Amino acid sequence: MAKQIEGVYERLLECAKQEFLEKGYKDASLRTIAVNAGTSTNSIYVRFRDKEGLFEALVEPAVTGVLQLFSEIQETFHRFEPEVQKERVNEYSFREMDHFLDYVYENLDEFRLLLDASHGTKFQNFVDELTQIEVEYTYKYMEVAGYKVAGDMEVTQDFLHIVTTAYFEGVFEVVRHRMSRETAGKYVCMLEKYHAAGFDTFFGQEDS
Repeated sequence: MAKQIEGVYERLLECAKQEFLEKGYKDASLRTIAVNAGTSTNSIYVRFRDKEGLFEALVEPAVTGVLQLFSEIQETFHRFEPEVQKERVNEYSFREMDHFLDYVYENLDEFRLLLDASHGTKFQNFVDELTQIEVEYTYKYMEVAGYKVAGDMEVTQDFLHIVTTAYFEGVFEVVRHRMSRETAGKYVCMLEKYHAAGFDTFFGQEDS
């Protein structure tokens, strides 16, 4: 019967979003959420199973969407001919990261929850999922483009994971600092150029 009360589901989500944003997942109170939504804690259990289920209802669509978007960006680039990949890598990366940022800003509250309120949930390491995708396709690009390690520097998978994680954490700082979309775009573009220059520091193309 509780599922049939119109508007309760939506009010619970909105009140939960505010509670999680203010207090984080661990300190958020289901009782407070229920009171603010004008219902009971039991109605939360009926609809969402538990607190993590409620958090999941808020953020999972954004997580699924951003992972799908990022995988499609990578896969589209990987389907280009090798010479096209080498010629267009920076142009493509800069443009598609702008599209990525559009998605983040269209779901800004959800990403604020993921970045700063998800500790204690299965989503607390979602940046690592993006990193794994990027590292996987970086290796594919290196093979296609004929890259080798420059000098005597050993660039391992662990190293790529570290620098890629640092890159994504940098990208998401624009969310943490509540930057406007316009300002965020400028900073992320600068970060892209910085990251690309660092890549060129460690790698050189093999002689044909």
